[in-house]
Amino acid sequence: MAVPETGAHAARTRALAVLRVRSAALAVALLPAAAAVVLLTGRLTGHIPDGSGWETLRGAVGVLAVAVLLLAAAVAAVVARARPALSPTVPIPEETAPDLYRLVRDLADRLDVPAPSAIALTPDCDSWLEDRTHPAHASARGVLPSRGRACAAPVLVIGSPFLWWMRVAELRALLAPVVAGTGPSAHPDIAAARRFVRGLDAAVAVAAGRPALAFVGWAARLLLRSCRGHAAEMERGVAAAASERAQTVDYGLRIVAQEQVGLAYAGWDRLLNRVALPAWRMGRWPSRLDAGVVSALTELSRRDRLAEGFASRLGERPACDLLEEPGVIDEAASLLAARLFHGGPQEPGPGWSPVAWSQYPEEVVDRKWRLEAARLHRVLDVVDDLASYGAAGALTGPGPDATPAAPTVARVLERLSGPAGSGLGEELGVRLSAEVAREAALEERPEYPGAAVPASDPRCDGLAPLFPLQPPRSGRELLTDHVTAMVCCAAVDTAGAVPGLDWLDGPALLVGGARRADLVRTVLSLVEEGDGEPLRAWLGEVGVRSEKPVRLV
Repeated sequence: MAVPETGAHAARTRALAVLRVRSAALAVALLPAAAAVVLLTGRLTGHIPDGSGWETLRGAVGVLAVAVLLLAAAVAAVVARARPALSPTVPIPEETAPDLYRLVRDLADRLDVPAPSAIALTPDCDSWLEDRTHPAHASARGVLPSRGRACAAPVLVIGSPFLWWMRVAELRALLAPVVAGTGPSAHPDIAAARRFVRGLDAAVAVAAGRPALAFVGWAARLLLRSCRGHAAEMERGVAAAASERAQTVDYGLRIVAQEQVGLAYAGWDRLLNRVALPAWRMGRWPSRLDAGVVSALTELSRRDRLAEGFASRLGERPACDLLEEPGVIDEAASLLAARLFHGGPQEPGPGWSPVAWSQYPEEVVDRKWRLEAARLHRVLDVVDDLASYGAAGALTGPGPDATPAAPTVARVLERLSGPAGSGLGEELGVRLSAEVAREAALEERPEYPGAAVPASDPRCDGLAPLFPLQPPRSGRELLTDHVTAMVCCAAVDTAGAVPGLDWLDGPALLVGGARRADLVRTVLSLVEEGDGEPLRAWLGEVGVRSEKPVRLV
């Protein structure tokens, strides 16, 4: 049974305020035409005498009315035809997840609200309702718009990490306030106000960078400023109404579900930044990111006493069991995550291929280390060549009879240790930054199948990431990473170590089956203080032969 919803009343009130802004804009556009009609009618009825002054006024007002109507028609046409932005998602047809659709419909029946028209997944820890009834969206998919589409319920977008980490009951409790939002959304005034605001926002985007549509952009921005406060309060009212209605459904379990949201967000953020990002930079994308977040959160529960007890939940039925083929959906969401957070083609291809978690240590970690070791070796060669040129004057390199320096850890230790190591470290950091930037500039992937994105694609704009994960690394951070990679390569080649994967920290060095996280501390002492003794002691303890050349890529 429905309960009084003060939030819904506030939302409808604010929606009417937004529509009044639209009506006021229409009235302003029609005012010159109304004045022209009054002047013309007065002349025909004799209420306004003939005279050169009145004739001039009638002509001027008529011209102004025509100009204003043309401009208003242009603004209205752009607002009506502009395609509002859509969130990039993975669509979930009902035949691929009948149990999930059944859960959502049962939840809508309990809340006494319309069921969402469809379900989609997003590679993020969030859930919301999205209106996709705009005729431009239908025409982009080859669907003819119809009158019924204007009343269709919004699409339910669910964060994919929730499906893999949460249990079925927790997911139902989490989605209750989201699904409850379809009730206020079905109100005609709220729906019309939302369409008006989204149309203005799309018109601003269409007019950006087009001088011919400068007036359209100005008018759309003016109207947006006029109704911005009312639109924000309307959305707050809708959220409040949905929360009020959802209090009758699994209220106690919703508290537990909200705790899982924070935990899932922490694990997802670590997984993307520490595990997925190194693979994306090498042209590989992990194909089971959502399954990986379960491993990351299980590892977090093992390390952090605050997360104790969460791993025991894994014995209950996970929400991903509501999907018929969770592996296929996980792969699609993983590819979309790579596209959103790193940029890249829409489809796999040469140089942009999936990688399984079992292959990650060998195909990502080991290759990453050897690529960085090779880059550090090249930069050291350049610095040595410049030093030889500065000392000898006429020489441009080590000379034809000189033996090229071998890529060894001993060489790095010798160059970065001592008082002169700090200055050399800064130079190496600058050159590594330039080298990484140069390689990134060349990494446009124009040859990959699927790399070209049509201009009509409503989801992603080109290959640029919509939400970059990390800012550019500093020269000191790059140097630390490259020295660590050189040491890890030497440990793998000479001490029997193996590359590994840590679900929370990414690439890891395993010695005797155990992770050696203390390596980074010794490398930092070398890079920041020029003190190579901690690293030498570490190499001796592990049994790494620093004078042996490492295998590079």
